[in-house]
Amino acid sequence: MTPVLAEFIGTAVMLLLGTGVCANVSLARTKGNGAGWIVVIVTWAMAVFTGVVIAGPYSGAHLNPSVTLAFAATGQFPWSDVPGYVLAQMLGGAAGALATWLFYRPHFDLEENPDTIRGVFCTAPAVRNPASNLLSEIIATFVLIFTIFYITEGHLSSTEGNVPIGLGSVGALPVALVILVIGGALGGTTGYSLNPARDLSPRIVHALVPIRHKGGSDWRYAWIASVGPLLGALLAAGVQVMIRS
Repeated sequence: MTPVLAEFIGTAVMLLLGTGVCANVSLARTKGNGAGWIVVIVTWAMAVFTGVVIAGPYSGAHLNPSVTLAFAATGQFPWSDVPGYVLAQMLGGAAGALATWLFYRPHFDLEENPDTIRGVFCTAPAVRNPASNLLSEIIATFVLIFTIFYITEGHLSSTEGNVPIGLGSVGALPVALVILVIGGALGGTTGYSLNPARDLSPRIVHALVPIRHKGGSDWRYAWIASVGPLLGALLAAGVQVMIRS
């Protein structure tokens, strides 16, 4: 498996499971309807765990343009590989969201609340305040990236040479636990996107697939859920560079 293909498959599986729990908890007449926030954040953490296990040995399992950007900005990942990784992640995010729509299609057709339908695919603020919402995404992503830097650093040596730096090289479980604590502590304001492939790609799928009562895709908010994580990643990278120097 090539690194780019691994990023695509790992991100797709992560998004299938992550958007899948949102569908299970919120859509009409599912077995998990009303299960609540704890089920959502635990399952999202395990979705990340699963994606990392799949992609880790081949690509380092970034699964997130924010992670790729941060490691490139600190000189731990080649800039020439960034476009391929990001494209694979964005396409993987779309594929995972599309699979969730196919899986839960009868329940989507029964759901009458447009906000509930959109919430399966992408994040939205609990209180709409663009400046505050952007700050929430920046801080939450900063915590994610900064913690990853301290779980491991540089390249890990192996019998086959250097292993790509990224989520896969730090071990899946520690990263899943970081995602879990971010969801529990910092997820209540915006739903903690942390990842353009988690929000923008599924939002595009939401705009394209036929669903009764789906309403709009809230494009006025979409930039916050993608730009915020990228800014948070760059901030974490900048702080890490200063600490090292």
